[in-house]
Formats: sequence, C-alpha cells, structure tokens
Amino acid sequence: MVFSDLFFLFVFLPAFIILYRLASFIDTTVNRRRSPALPEEALSATHPARNVVLIVFSLLFYSWGEPVYVMLMLVAVLMNYIVGRIMMMHPKTRKPALITGVALNLFILGTYKYTGFLAGILQDIGVPVDVPEIGLPIGISFYIFQSLSYLVDVYRSDSKPQKSYFSLLLYISMFPQLIAGPIVRYGTVEKEINTRRATHEDVAEGAFRFLIGLGKKVILANQLGEIATHFLSDGLGSLTTSGAWVGILAFTFQIYFDFSGYSDMAIGMGRCMGFHFPENFNHPYCCNSITDFWRRWHMSLGSFFRDYVYIPLGGNRRRQWLNILVVWMLTGMWHGASWNFIIWGLYFGLIIFVEKFTIIPLQKRIPAPLLHVYALLIVVVGWGIFYFDAMGAMTHFFTTLVGAGNSGHWNFETEAAIFDNFWLWISAILFCMPVRSWIATAHERLIPAHTMLHAGISTSAKVAGGVLILLLSVTLLIGATNNAFLYTRF
Repeated sequence: MVFSDLFFLFVFLPAFIILYRLASFIDTTVNRRRSPALPEEALSATHPARNVVLIVFSLLFYSWGEPVYVMLMLVAVLMNYIVGRIMMMHPKTRKPALITGVALNLFILGTYKYTGFLAGILQDIGVPVDVPEIGLPIGISFYIFQSLSYLVDVYRSDSKPQKSYFSLLLYISMFPQLIAGPIVRYGTVEKEINTRRATHEDVAEGAFRFLIGLGKKVILANQLGEIATHFLSDGLGSLTTSGAWVGILAFTFQIYFDFSGYSDMAIGMGRCMGFHFPENFNHPYCCNSITDFWRRWHMSLGSFFRDYVYIPLGGNRRRQWLNILVVWMLTGMWHGASWNFIIWGLYFGLIIFVEKFTIIPLQKRIPAPLLHVYALLIVVVGWGIFYFDAMGAMTHFFTTLVGAGNSGHWNFETEAAIFDNFWLWISAILFCMPVRSWIATAHERLIPAHTMLHAGISTSAKVAGGVLILLLSVTLLIGATNNAFLYTRF
C-alpha cells in the first residue's frame, strides 16, 4: 500500500481518521475524570488510546503487502528495546550494549539486503556458492537507521531509554514515515510519542502539505516516470542521443517529485497528529554546487551520516578524504545492493572532495548561472548511474548520451515526448523552484499580514488548491499502472 493509492485515500486513511478521533475523545474523557482540574490543552495532550490506534494501523499498513516481514520488524524493535534498557542498568554496560545493538541491526540489514549481492561477487571470482533468493523487506533501510539513531542517542545520553516497548514500536513503525522516510531521529519525536497536541492550524497545514505531496507524486512524478521508462527501459535498444537526454531529464524530475512528494505527505500526516518530522528537501535543483545539492537533497539521510559516521570517523580533523569516500560509499550502498549504487556514491564523494579545493573556495568569483549549470549537469549524469543496475545497459546509455552510439541523434519519438508534454515539462521546472515562498512573499507585500483579508485569501487559496489537486490526482489514479514510490525499494 502506498499513500497515492485510491484504497489508502478513500478507505484506509478515512478509517484511521475516524478511529483516531474516537480515541482522542476517549483519551480526553479519561484524563478529565482522572484530573478534572487540568486545563483543556493538557487533557488532550496525553493519549494512550490514540497511540494504540496508530500502532495497529501502522502494522496493518506495513503488513498489507508483506505480512511475513511484520514479525521481523517486531523482533527488531524488541531487540532495540532490550539493548536500550541494558544501557541504563550500569555505566559499564553502555558501550558493550551499544556495540551489540549496532551489530545486530547491521546484521539484519546485511542479511536481507546484501547477502545475495555478496554471494554474487563470490561467485564471479570463482568461489562456488549459491546465490540465495532473499526478499527485501520494504523500508528496512529506513527503520533500521531509525533504530540505530535511537541506540546512539541513548548511548550519548541525548535521549532517555524508552521504558515502554509499545512506545518504541510506535516510533519505529509509524506508518507515515515507515517505508520511505524521512529518517526521523528518536530525539526529534521523543517527547511527542506520549505527549503531543495537534492544533487546528496543525491539522489544516498538515492536510494541505499532504495534498501538495500527492500532487507532486501523481500529477508530476507518475507522468514523468512514463516518459523515463519509455526511453530508458522499453526503448533502450533503439535509444537516440536526444532520447537519452529526454529520458534522463524525465527521471531527474521524476525521482525528485516522487521522493519529495512522499516526504511532504509523511510530514503532513505527522503534523496532523502532532508530530513534527524533519524537512527532507530544500529545492535541491536550485543548487550551485554538488556540496550544496547534498545539503538540500534527502537531508535526513545526509545529517544521519554526518552525525553518526562522518564526525565519529574524524570529520574534517583527520583523514578527511577517506572519511568522505567511506561515507559516500555507504550512502551508495544504503540505496541498494548493486555496483551502480556504489559507483554512484563514490562518484559524488569524489566530486565533493574535489570541490572543497576548487569550486567552493572560488565560488564567489564564478558566475552563478555557470555554477548552476555545472551542478545540474553533474547531478543528471549521477542519476544516469543511479538508474541502471546492469553495467551493459549503463554503458550503452552513456555511449548514446554523448553521441557515440549508432542510433542517431534525433527522431520523432523525442520530438513527441517534448512537445506533447510541453506543459508537464514547464510545470516540472517551475515546481522545482521555491514557488510557495514566492507566492507567500508576494501575498504579504500586497496585503498586510495578520489581517482578516490576508487570512481569508490564504485559506481560500489553500482550500481551492487542495481540492483541485485532489480531484486531478484521483482522476489520474483511476486505471493508473505506474504508481509505486521509487524509494520504497531502498
């Protein structure tokens, strides 16, 4: 099940909202009877019934496609809960418990994600081993990384060990961010697990944020994905140079709107419940360097590797070049058990290291448009490495991309993909930019903020825009065949 599925939008989500609101009424009633002197805000702040509903629906959401792997997640949560409790027993148990917990989490991730890849490497070098067929649990990279953040934060005393197994289960299994992020650190939502409050503004802004994400996914990413698939998968054998560029540009837009759309939907649903998940994207295609790009793209993953890997390795203090390459090799491997992801990670790691001594020191002297074109070209080439997990297909693509193939440079298919989807391309370019910020700034300049007119126009515009996005998205989802989120497979 995915957020952009009609069943999720019109069955799962409404059922969750109804039961969650009922649980909210139960929590408030119980709290009022226990402590009648408490103010209304405090009565609605604690919510065991709402947490039960959220846990049940989260497990149901995860088990919808892969029920067999629910037990794996439950066991992983139990393991991390026990390790966290052991850490608080005695100072001498903290480090051994952390090492054990980290090793067990990485063992789970490695077993399900990398066993087949490693067995294939051994087979290629002549070692007679069987390549096991192990299914990849959806979202395992995300919830294992969240488990690791919990253990490390507890070890560093940044957070207290969770006393309730079910509270830790809620943190790791929460369905809005379970299968494709953002990676929510335990410390970010620690207090909100058992004490949170969603105001009317939270619900309104969260719902609008959800619809923005739905529009990114359904209206933009899905349509661009069809173009990318047509050129880079279905038509790879007859690919022309222009077709290669159109295909990879379509994928460049697709992966951004797909992943940032999912993050918007997750952040929006979380806010409706009183959770404040971290931002995951900041208009990455507005970057002026690759360093800048990775400060804007999948920010929760970047900050995770910075704080839990790069800085502990020594950061900028010693062996910086090695630390950068290690982090970026791990970043590539996190995305998938395939050589193209490792190459993709090292590609960006090497460029970032070189930029520290070339582009970054001279940034103010180089024209901004030139920096922007440079960064986007590097990013687009990177997505070419990312897209193809077969080396032969990747080689053919890049050979064609630079005009060295034998399939020609232009054909009718390329022309049709550009001009038949003209407004799709324009919309994709436009919504990669901070359009909402521009509109909000213009709105405040034209109409003074904190006035009834300002609030009325803003609310009306959001309601109208949200309804339009929902109607158009539902229309496109009816009969849609290309609707999976790309990052659920990582």
